[in-house]
Amino acid sequence: MGNETFSDVAVVLAGGGARAAYQVGVLHAVAERVPDLRIPIISGVSAGAISAAFLAGHPGPITRAVGELRGEWLRLTADKVYSVPARGVVRTTWHLVGGFLRRRPAEPAVRGLLDMRPLARFLVRSVNFPGIEANVGAGRLRALALSATSYDSGKTVTFVHSRPDVPLWERANRRSVRTLIAVDHVMASSAIPILFPAVRLNGGYYGDGSVRDTAPLAPAIHLGARRLIVIGMRSARGPGVGDSSYPSSATIAAMLLHSVFLDALDADVERLERINALLGAVPPGTAPPGGLQRVDLVVVRPSRDLGAMARGYRPRLPLPMNWLVRSMGSQQERGADFLSYLMFEPEYMGLVMEMGYEDGRASGEALERMLFEGRGG
Repeated sequence: MGNETFSDVAVVLAGGGARAAYQVGVLHAVAERVPDLRIPIISGVSAGAISAAFLAGHPGPITRAVGELRGEWLRLTADKVYSVPARGVVRTTWHLVGGFLRRRPAEPAVRGLLDMRPLARFLVRSVNFPGIEANVGAGRLRALALSATSYDSGKTVTFVHSRPDVPLWERANRRSVRTLIAVDHVMASSAIPILFPAVRLNGGYYGDGSVRDTAPLAPAIHLGARRLIVIGMRSARGPGVGDSSYPSSATIAAMLLHSVFLDALDADVERLERINALLGAVPPGTAPPGGLQRVDLVVVRPSRDLGAMARGYRPRLPLPMNWLVRSMGSQQERGADFLSYLMFEPEYMGLVMEMGYEDGRASGEALERMLFEGRGG
């Protein structure tokens, strides 16, 4: 099948820490259903940036690329993503408390509770960064887009690895920059504030791209996508009913992480579906308002609550992290949501991947309609 069949197809991989293993399971089902699929536009943020960079740099067909990506995720453990130096936690607490007692700001030595260097080593070993440029040059890849948050400007910056003729964009509080994507761009996109230190890029400091990203679908659309495969990580059924006790710190932290990683994607999907419905109501032969174009999408979401699945795996975390999340009240029903973002353990991620695979298979017919039957409206 010719490359033009898929020339406007993109995959959007959102953030979510260890929950992002779900995306790999969905991609496994997609590759199995459409083995000759080519995805020329890949957009990723936070943990989704890890998989996005891996796929963009892989030289082979999607079936092989996803198979190898799955193997890399199943080999991940918490100590290959972050380390928790006990003295680092103590030092951070001392600076924060000391600064309060001295009634002056904490010293700038506080640079995240966790050490991200294990993740950098994993990326260097696993991702073929030179392969991204090779795929762009060969026409197999139109663009890889990874988003990060600039601590200097407060804007969402999308780093785009593409040919020079691919257009860039600038909108309110978000802009794009053309560059050769490397390890530091993935690290910046994945640097969850407070947990991970900011990453220095191009003379400025950057953190997790989900923090202020109000339009996570936009990079793929700006780059020419008119058919989107979107993988969310909020259960389609919603969470179960929690207990009536006072919310623990873990419950509150989980809600904050949900607002960063899940809410914007859901809102952007809803916005795009409303635009498509509006365009469908435009009479034939009438120009769409504002130059809008229809963008079809298939959204795959977890059929079960990813947070609830993490409960019971806490003892497998590194000892300092185990102590930290336990002290925050991760035993509470909703507190397990916070745990799920950090649970980089093969057994948990294997279960999450398997669910992603089953959910991806369930969406197979919708995916084929979008790819092969043309767009409606």
